[in-house]
Amino acid sequence: MRQTMKVAAVLSAASLALAACGSDTSTDGTATDDAAAKTSDVKVGLAYDVGGRGDQSFNDSAAKGLDKAKDEFGLETKEAAATAGENEAAQKERLQQLVDAGYTHIIAVGFAYAKSVGQVAKENPDVNFAIIDDASEDSAGDNVAQLTFAEEQGSFLVGAAAALKTKTDNIGFVGGVNVPLIHKFEAGFEAGAKAVNKDIKIQSKYLTEPPDFSGFADPAKGKTAAEGMLDKGADVIYHAAGGSGGGVFTAVAANKAMAIGVDSDQALTAEEGVRDVIITSMVKRLDTVVYDYLKASVEGEAPAGPQVFDLKSEGVAYATTGDKVADIADKLDAYKQQIIDGEITVPSE
Repeated sequence: MRQTMKVAAVLSAASLALAACGSDTSTDGTATDDAAAKTSDVKVGLAYDVGGRGDQSFNDSAAKGLDKAKDEFGLETKEAAATAGENEAAQKERLQQLVDAGYTHIIAVGFAYAKSVGQVAKENPDVNFAIIDDASEDSAGDNVAQLTFAEEQGSFLVGAAAALKTKTDNIGFVGGVNVPLIHKFEAGFEAGAKAVNKDIKIQSKYLTEPPDFSGFADPAKGKTAAEGMLDKGADVIYHAAGGSGGGVFTAVAANKAMAIGVDSDQALTAEEGVRDVIITSMVKRLDTVVYDYLKASVEGEAPAGPQVFDLKSEGVAYATTGDKVADIADKLDAYKQQIIDGEITVPSE
């Protein structure tokens, strides 16, 4: 019987290759010996999405939660990095390697791990698994926590911000890979923008088509896509493209336009030279997801089953770093409350 995870605060990709074999990583990514610090029997294997630790976005948010739990509970950890182009068999083999190495709790960051997680979890019922951004039957299992977000709700708010900030009534959306998960970002962004101005022009571009997931880790493609939109009059661009977003920011900065980040508060995590153009970010609390899952595990619970984190639970939000949306915060917060109250239903397609 599935057990529902209890949380007080809230808590895409290809296959993976084990990273830092034979050592564990500290909060700054350097190798450390956890033997002396270890205080918990929980051993954590974390499999990143394409781009891995250092993408300044999706993966880094998950890494932040892992680092916090590791420091607080003295966990032994092993990290793995996804690599575009590997097949499902390679994913499954590497997840099994984590199991064989004695890791008791394995977290997969990204929907592309769905089938692999589902299969490996069934074959290893005594190991606890979690997958972020998938709640399908492919990954379902009595020992699998499926942790998903209402990305469309957070994207609605930054879409409204874009429409309120644009001077050209022309904005853009860059998606990393043309998959249903990223459609949620686009749908919410468009709905929010059109709630402000039904006649606003919205340009949209996906960097790659599956099974090519390199669109989440190709800044050059992101830069080219953003440049095309800027050339056609866009002055605010929102990306949901993982590490490729760095290229979007570079293009926007060169054109003195405005950008909207994703997953993390990218006005804090992006390269310093582009942070000033980021007016807000659609934040997904992956750090809290990972931390709370591990905290519950350390406390003896075995989180499993589907969980959805939305505006009401503060699983998604818009960032305010730099006060660049301070002048429209009242309007954004009014939209937020209407969504929470059910007065606005945000589309996910």
